[in-house]
Amino acid sequence: MNHHAAHAESGAETVPAGHRPDNAVAVHSRHKPFAWLLLATGVVGWIASAILVLERLAVYVDPSHITSCDVNPWVSCGEVFKTWQAALFGFPNPFIGIVAFAVPITTAMAMLAGARFRRWYWIGLQVGVTLGFIFVVWLWSQALFDIFILCLYCIVVWAMMIPMFVMVTVRNLVHGVFKAPARVVKFASEWAWTLTIILWVATAASVFIRFMNVFLGG
Repeated sequence: MNHHAAHAESGAETVPAGHRPDNAVAVHSRHKPFAWLLLATGVVGWIASAILVLERLAVYVDPSHITSCDVNPWVSCGEVFKTWQAALFGFPNPFIGIVAFAVPITTAMAMLAGARFRRWYWIGLQVGVTLGFIFVVWLWSQALFDIFILCLYCIVVWAMMIPMFVMVTVRNLVHGVFKAPARVVKFASEWAWTLTIILWVATAASVFIRFMNVFLGG
């Protein structure tokens, strides 16, 4: 019996580098559940970015245009558009979202179709998602401590980047894309959703505390 036949009879799964069998990892790091989470966060983030692009174009055409999230002076996409932070690289930030969120969406669709990416691809995705997370943290800090104006669609993007960053990082640790001590991998895997929820709650709390007087009508 040759090697391939023996491997087939044993029922062992051939797993490329950067992947572990689904039965060896937590549900959120398994192939299809992870792909669906990546798809959901990517699609919601992309839609929010697309709406912002459309609103920005509408303001270019008609400077008096009232955007769909112009609620009051403190919750206003239109007012945020006027700040330099809204076009950090010389063009509206939402254009970055349109391009960037297309990557996890495409990745997720390919995974659901059965694709298995190599380790270098996961490293690249991790770099991209990490840079995106750092960017939205900066935007959050600017909204709360400099501009003092909220953009509802931007908040949606923040909310999607949190689980995307956490789950991509955990997935890469669990599947050995990045080497880490076993206890670190175990902690990341077991606390993935807890960490996500903590970051969501912390973000919401920071917004509420910073805008407390506005929200309470003070």
